[in-house]
Amino acid sequence: MKTEEKKDFDKEAAQWDVNPGRVKLANEVADAMIRELKPAPDMDALDFGCGTGLVTLRLQPYVKTIMGADSSMGMLAVLREKVEKQGINNVRTQFIDFEKGGEVSGKFHLIVSSMTLHHVPDTASLLRRWHELLHPGGWVCFADLDAEDGSFHGDNTGVFHLGFNRERLKKLLHGTGFREVRCATATTMTREVEGKGTRDFPVFLMAGRK
Repeated sequence: MKTEEKKDFDKEAAQWDVNPGRVKLANEVADAMIRELKPAPDMDALDFGCGTGLVTLRLQPYVKTIMGADSSMGMLAVLREKVEKQGINNVRTQFIDFEKGGEVSGKFHLIVSSMTLHHVPDTASLLRRWHELLHPGGWVCFADLDAEDGSFHGDNTGVFHLGFNRERLKKLLHGTGFREVRCATATTMTREVEGKGTRDFPVFLMAGRK
């Protein structure tokens, strides 16, 4: 499934954290990452597709540094404002225009990403890039939707994948060079779907080591 339209996250940035379901999802994903990987104070981390930094700031106390990278200047501005207000000194931000081939700079011990993969057209290319950005022995850990029928977003502007098949993603990670690949359900989101009532959408957490 592909759509060439781009979602305007800059316009949504100011009100992004107002949605309690969105905040709950980010917190539950971040907590699952902490349980799964046990991040340490000597780690430099990257939150790819960080948005307003909901996951970034949940992980921040556990690591040495964490960079929030995103293709929305509006989202990054909200994150920087939070960092300044809270007096946090180990969080950096980096604007990356993914659509124009922009790439994150630096090397990391941990790369995390939450609900971003389905917005990236070429999954294999992104996994290869993550592998390159990691120090030897570093971990990638990302959360996204199980395969679904497009009901989760409703408006699928900017959505290139209607969730993912876990086994296929595991094979893709192995093929990229990741080892110790594992996957679990991080949380389940319950949403009202127009014309279909209430539905549950499982969100998986997948991790692999370089």
